[in-house]
Amino acid sequence: MAISADLEPVPPLRIVAGREQIDLPAAERAVADLLTALGRDPNSAHLADTPRRVANAYAEMLTPREFALTTFPNDEGYDELVLAKDIPVQSLCEHHLLPFQGVAHVGYLPGDRILGLSKLARVVELFARDFQVQERLTKQVADWLQSHLAPKGVGVVIEAEHQCMSLRGVRAAGSRTVTSSLHGILRDSDRSRQEFFALTGLTP
Repeated sequence: MAISADLEPVPPLRIVAGREQIDLPAAERAVADLLTALGRDPNSAHLADTPRRVANAYAEMLTPREFALTTFPNDEGYDELVLAKDIPVQSLCEHHLLPFQGVAHVGYLPGDRILGLSKLARVVELFARDFQVQERLTKQVADWLQSHLAPKGVGVVIEAEHQCMSLRGVRAAGSRTVTSSLHGILRDSDRSRQEFFALTGLTP
């Protein structure tokens, strides 16, 4: 029996970072120069391998893993909210190059297709592994899902603690920043928006 065209699987979209290649030797030299500028001897026994370690650590934190965006036909016509809560988020503040970390809550109202659940976490990682500000990161995840999945609505909330606030400056340890970005029905409908925020554990 022939399969209807609208039920045929769509080939997964291969997602790669698309960022400029990291120059590890140059990064190592820069770390050694920074240690010297901070009054430390990069050739000392304890710091001799630090430039290499730091360069590799930043390269890892700035490189998201490649993944395939797998979607499936919404055969049952599911029209309620799909929400993945407490997705771990780790990123780097572009102002101080210090980490911020927390959780993301990512939800969408399906249209014609549904998304493999693990891919919600992959999309968060795709944009988190970069020099970032939390506001931009939140919007990038929501915009990307709206563009690639074409759902009826998208909602993204990120809660994170920034070490640039907890370790320096005001030293407000434990303070968490909350940002949100909404599209479609989740933005336009009061009821849907309230449901989304209630399920994330936040009040609108």
